[in-house]
Amino acid sequence: MDSGICILSHVPVRAEPNDKSELVTELFFGECYTILAQQGNWMQVQNANDDYVGWIDVKQHFPVTTGYFQEWKQQQHPRTLDILQTANKADVNIPIMIGSILPFFDGLNFRLGEQQCIYNGKATHANLRVNAEFLKNIALTFFKAPYVWGGRSVFGIDCSGFVQQVYSICGYQLPRDAWQQAARGEEVHFAAQTQIGDLAYFDNPEGRIVHVGLILENNQIIHAHGEVRIDTLDHQGIYNAERKRYTHQLRIIKRLIPDL
Repeated sequence: MDSGICILSHVPVRAEPNDKSELVTELFFGECYTILAQQGNWMQVQNANDDYVGWIDVKQHFPVTTGYFQEWKQQQHPRTLDILQTANKADVNIPIMIGSILPFFDGLNFRLGEQQCIYNGKATHANLRVNAEFLKNIALTFFKAPYVWGGRSVFGIDCSGFVQQVYSICGYQLPRDAWQQAARGEEVHFAAQTQIGDLAYFDNPEGRIVHVGLILENNQIIHAHGEVRIDTLDHQGIYNAERKRYTHQLRIIKRLIPDL
């Protein structure tokens, strides 16, 4: 099965093979994928990180060898920490955003396929010790990012994309959608027992999980709803003080990092 890697800051992944189709997610710089099918100028791909499937424009495909792809999958790669930085590839500067992957990074050099690249910004490392303060600071980096359905970047992100990006920067890979993420972790039975980094999930009137947010201290939750914002969480759900009403109904709270 052929493989590729994202060499742009982010690439739109659509539900169907056309430019007018719904944005379902994005590939991020440094993420590998496998090609499942091709239809005209479109490729159906599966993200190697979260197994999410969708269609990308063939013009945004960059092939890698099977050997590179397998080597890439066997390692946990550093993530960038700067909101916006550049990577240098063959004297070309590529803009990349927080949460991008630096394959086989040694502190300065990394490898995109057979091409050597340079990155001078801040990034995570193999000995990263994640604590509550680090996770909170990463989450707050996305504060005020606009809501975009299917987005995963600081310039446009949805609720599950936000949680996924924060956790991946901290070294924990989550599935893409909120209902998938809700299957992970151990339940926290009372809102008063939460800790920073716990994830709260919310359902619609039909009982389907449709929203997720990351819990902070003092009964606060940070989540993507119009923008990445901070609201109040209680046993009923998310209370928006500006609108003076509850916007989301709490379904379940999960803890994924017990010793955070």
